[in-house]
Amino acid sequence: MIDQTKFEFIKKKYGHYASWAIWADAGEKPKDNVGDLSIFDIKNNAGLLQLLNPNIILVGLNISRRIIEVPLANFHDARSEAMDFKIRYALSGSPFWGAYMTDIIKDFDQKASGKVMSYLRTDKPFEKENARLFREEINDLGIHNPTIIAFGRDVHTILARNFKNAYKIFKIPHYSNFGSKEKYRKEVSCVLKYE
Repeated sequence: MIDQTKFEFIKKKYGHYASWAIWADAGEKPKDNVGDLSIFDIKNNAGLLQLLNPNIILVGLNISRRIIEVPLANFHDARSEAMDFKIRYALSGSPFWGAYMTDIIKDFDQKASGKVMSYLRTDKPFEKENARLFREEINDLGIHNPTIIAFGRDVHTILARNFKNAYKIFKIPHYSNFGSKEKYRKEVSCVLKYE
């Protein structure tokens, strides 16, 4: 749990690429309400701070497209082609609901992960700078020994390369992988050992 001052600080400093693993309930369709950011309004969601768990950090690679300047919108994409709803389904009711979410590569919008990885191979200082920023982000959360969960192989590779001796790092499949939300939840719960 974090307090309101810390929540607002994190939202202001990192909110353009970070968020929390909390979503509004789905409606009739699985993707309904995934982009409803009113859940982060403390005035309307009095129990929000009790749900947040910065000791667990879910990490994506990068933003696939520039996010409209709405804080905490990453991982809450309401577009029909977005797969963020699978994360909601996979984590609902689990100990990982409320985890902090961020990208390891900041402010680098690219849909093709292969192009991101290719760029990192040609610009090693860029990766090192992003690793430094991630470390700063963890420090700003006030966490000393977080559990870090990578969305997919590429993120895990970067995290292992830069933090393998510093943090406990797990790898789960990427939520955009082909398959149903039920299959994704099963895969994630097998790795993270819940259900």
